Amino acid sequence: MSVTEQVTEQRKKLEEAVAHALEFAKTRCDAAEVAVNKSTGISVSTRQGEVENVEFNSDGALGITVYHQQRKGSASSTDLSPEAIERTVQAAIDIANYTSEDPCAGPADKSLLAFEAPDLNLFQASELSPEEAIRLASVAEMSALNADPRIVNTEGGSFNGHYGVRVFGNSHGMLQSYCSSRYSMSSCVIAEQNGEMERDYAYTIGRSLDALQSPEWVGQECARRTLSRLSPRKLPTMKAPVIFAAEVATGLFGHLVGAISGSSIYRKSSFLLDSLGKQILPSWLTINEQPHLMGGLASSPFDSEGVRTCERNIVENGVLQTWLMTSYSARKLGLQSTGHAGGIHNWRIAGQGLSFDALLKQMGTGLIVTELMGQGVSGITGDYSRGASGFWVENGEIQYPVSEITIAGNLKDMWANMVTIADDIETRSNIQCGSVLIPEMSIAGE
Repeated sequence: MSVTEQVTEQRKKLEEAVAHALEFAKTRCDAAEVAVNKSTGISVSTRQGEVENVEFNSDGALGITVYHQQRKGSASSTDLSPEAIERTVQAAIDIANYTSEDPCAGPADKSLLAFEAPDLNLFQASELSPEEAIRLASVAEMSALNADPRIVNTEGGSFNGHYGVRVFGNSHGMLQSYCSSRYSMSSCVIAEQNGEMERDYAYTIGRSLDALQSPEWVGQECARRTLSRLSPRKLPTMKAPVIFAAEVATGLFGHLVGAISGSSIYRKSSFLLDSLGKQILPSWLTINEQPHLMGGLASSPFDSEGVRTCERNIVENGVLQTWLMTSYSARKLGLQSTGHAGGIHNWRIAGQGLSFDALLKQMGTGLIVTELMGQGVSGITGDYSRGASGFWVENGEIQYPVSEITIAGNLKDMWANMVTIADDIETRSNIQCGSVLIPEMSIAGE
């Protein structure tokens, strides 16, 4: 049986399981919602070119949430037999009897549900043998290990290929599903120079095998990144411009997700509490969310509550347009769900027509951050302090790698004062943006 036939059969069975759970719950509680996620695939790791581990995965569970007399109860089961499903529904009802009343509890509003889910081409599975998966991981690893004599060891290569089915239904009559696939390949090696060792990695990810970079590219990129870190220096404590390289710049906007989430707002635990409709980013910057991007890594026809997703500007010309709300947080705020239960969907932030090299020239002298460590970010004050490593730049040219430094600032100031964003867009994340230039941050070093 082909992968496509397997997933079609699996989807049908899971839809039947969800329908059975809803039918059983119908006369026993006021409302219910049921979700099933099933993932099947292979994970391979190699070390020194030899197979280290081959894992076949098939994981899945049915989760049900019931609402009765403004009380909520949840339960889950990995057994999808009719009897087990009925026991799970009853368990959720029993739990609801012991919870407190909450007038904001309940399924998503019927008018917001995705009764018709568009096909976003998220399922692009390929027939892949374990031998081919092992070969891809091994080539990615050995291409890095053999790239330079200074590369002395390896932490391995890996390949993952999975396909999944998601089914969601609720007592408003919604029952929708979609399939997806995801492949990734990575390599991680260690280089040594003058008795000091450095480590780095590279990876590629996509919905299909064809969307991946070649294993040779992964290995060569891994080697390049690792070698570039050799013989790092420390910096004196100072204030200087900072470029967040694209792959860490996505995290800079990731902090915005938490700051404007409905739960942070109704709990009054966000430093952007009074910022709706106000300027929080430069006027040249717009954050556009595209949940229906064909084949997108963070695309989805509906959120985890069944609310249909839609394209919108989260920030337009620097002005915050919306909170990110689930049904519950929306009710707490007297608003409507924005379809963000379970997270965001393909935030796209356009570059400003600058290459990365041009961005270096514009900065002149300062720091490029390529790696961040620690969790020193306050969602309440916006204070930002994290360990970092990267490269020192003078006259628009990279001079040497740096490590063991800390960068600090406040997110409000960092966002508002962004100088520009380059066109080297990072596409492997649910936030897609290029490298970001911040005019000044505190750098703690020696």
